[in-house]
Order: sequence, then structure tokens, then C-alpha cells
Amino acid sequence: MPGLSHALQTAVSPYRRPKLKIKEIKWTYVRTHGNPCHVRIYSDQGIYGQGECTDSAQGAGAIIDSFKRTLYGQDPLNVDALWERMRTMGIFAGAQSGQFVTALSGLEIALWDLTGKAVGLPVYQLLGGKMRDKIRVYCDSATESRTDPRAKETIQKIVDLGFTAVKIDIDNGLDPARFDRVNWTANNVEIEHMVDKAAFMREMLPKNVDLAVDMHGRYDVGTAKRVAKELEPFKLMWLEEPVPAENVDAMRDVRESTHTPICCGENVFLRHGFRPLLEKRAVDIIMPDIQKVGGLLEARKIADMAHAYYVPMAPHCVVSPIGTMASCHVCAAIPNFLVLEWHWIQNLALWKDFVKEGDIFEKGWIPVTDRPGIGLEMNEEAVRKVQMPNTPWFS
Repeated sequence: MPGLSHALQTAVSPYRRPKLKIKEIKWTYVRTHGNPCHVRIYSDQGIYGQGECTDSAQGAGAIIDSFKRTLYGQDPLNVDALWERMRTMGIFAGAQSGQFVTALSGLEIALWDLTGKAVGLPVYQLLGGKMRDKIRVYCDSATESRTDPRAKETIQKIVDLGFTAVKIDIDNGLDPARFDRVNWTANNVEIEHMVDKAAFMREMLPKNVDLAVDMHGRYDVGTAKRVAKELEPFKLMWLEEPVPAENVDAMRDVRESTHTPICCGENVFLRHGFRPLLEKRAVDIIMPDIQKVGGLLEARKIADMAHAYYVPMAPHCVVSPIGTMASCHVCAAIPNFLVLEWHWIQNLALWKDFVKEGDIFEKGWIPVTDRPGIGLEMNEEAVRKVQMPNTPWFS
């Protein structure tokens, strides 16, 4: 605490801290999971911050450009004030969800990175301080079927990497047992297939590795209740979005029908979107995607709101090491963190090369960096190879 006090007095006092102004904003798209948008905010003193917003929409770059007239010349250290100004100015432009909030999230993360670099502190310190030194991560397995010839090899790789939790997908619109390609009411054979995927993974994984299951919000209430009940013997870490998140009462109905914990939130925006889920006790675990929910401080506010209901937070995360580490700063600063998603098992080489610091993993965990800002720098030589064609490169 004495060290923190000294750093804050030296670097953040209004008469000593850097007098910065936002000079430029640039962005690019890369071809990873869902083609995320990377954004950089440059100050007039040569410091820049980098953020990342996820695959919610391909229009993030154009929306980011529309914010330039609001942000140019402003002090980037006033992060929350700038965020609130952009959000309220866009009230008639979709500022409640979707593309607008996704773009806003990328900018907000870049502002925190810039602020941390300017004052010489890691982002977690600016969010209230660190409650844990490393972040538990679960692997989205990209396999879940006995018929997958590479399933055993992939699962062994996950175990060797040290993961203590795994998630699988059990929804399948192409299941040959389906009678209707539009109606997502599952028949007995479909449900047997879904349950068998969980059974297969539970057989293959060590007992000390938790298992979560995702249904991607594609089924009706009756199907969701049946599946949740059938999965109870596997003692899942959670069942994710068995029905769409848009109907909170339906989600609560499913939750009240089962002992299987229900998780929801990757497509919910801002703290306002999570309020009814918590108030109506519709979920056991919330899953905001920090790269599209509104950014780092908004995620912190959502976590605090959930903490009042004794609900843990397990953020959705499919982005690069830069966005992942940004999420880790939030996860380090909140009391009710559970586990963070990771979706790169099939693209390990790019994951390790994406930032100059190399692989940020340590046996299924990510140590939270103490470097200023987010604490990572993009390896442009590697990332340029996966730049989306016909898009600008931070220009």
C-alpha cells in the first residue's frame, strides 16, 4: 500500500500527471475467431493505447470513425467520462447494444491501456487493485463427439496444456435425427446425441477437470428442461444458454427446473441488460463478453452488481492475447470471478506469436502482467499475415 500511494501521488496528481490529448484513432480487422477489430488511440505525446472488440458485428470500424470528432483533443485519462459521453450521444443510434456497444468497448479498452501507460500502472490497479495473481482459464474444446477421429488427440492436448476446465457445444442444427430445420424442439434421439457428447467428454477428462456445456440459445423451454435434467448426473460446471437470453422469464423457468447451474450473458449488453437476469434470479453464473459488453469498467460494474446477488462471473472470451489479457485485468480485480474462456486450441501457433511477449499461458492459467496498461504489445509481423483483406492497417 505505501508503494501504491507513492505511485499515485507521483503519477496521478492533477498537477503532475501527463497532460495528454487524443490525436488520432486507427483500427484494423484480423482473421481469427469472428474477425475482431483492433483499435489504437494515439496521444499527442507519442503514447498510444490498444483495444480489441469482438465479432459482434463487422461494422465496428465505421462506428469507431464516427467517434473521432467527439474524442479528438480530449484528455484520454478521463476514461469513464468519455465512455459515458459517447454512449449517451448515441442513444438514437443503437447505443443500448449490438454494433454500437461493441465498437465502444474496443475504444474503452484502448483508453485504459493508454491511461495505464501514461501513469505507469497496470490496468487492474486502476480498477481497484489485484485480488488474484493469475487467472483460471477454460478451453473451448472444438471437439465433443465419439465419432471425431481427432477427438482423443485434442482432448489429450487440452489436458497436457494444464486446463482445469473444458467447454463443449452440444447444439447441432445438422443432426440427422432432426425432423424440422427451423423449429428447435429436439426429439428423443437428438437429446440422446446431446447427452452422449457430455458423457463422452466426462469419460475422457480427468475427474479434476470441470466440464461446461453450451446450447447457444437455440432450443425451446421444453427441450431445455429435458436436457438440463438429463445432464444432472454429470455435475456440470454450467449449462450455457439452453434458451435465448432475450426471454428472462423462460431462462428462469429452466433454472428452477434443474440442479444443473445455468449460465448466460455472452450476447447481453451493458449492466442494464444483466439487471433483469439478476433481479429475477434467472441464472447461476453470468458470462459477459468484455470485448462487447461495454469494456473493462462496465464489466467491473456488472461484476459488482452480480456480487450483490452472490452470482459469480465467467467472462466469454474468444479474442487475441491482447483482448484476453485486458479481460484478465478485470478478472483480477473482482471478488466473484470464476473462470475465463479461451478459444484457440486449433490455432496455437498464432496465439503464441500474436504478441511480442510470446505465449502468456502457464499450465492452464494466465499470470496477470504488472506492466503498465494492458501490458502486451502486438507482434505486427505475425498479425499482418492474418489481416483481413481490403481493410486498413492502423492507417
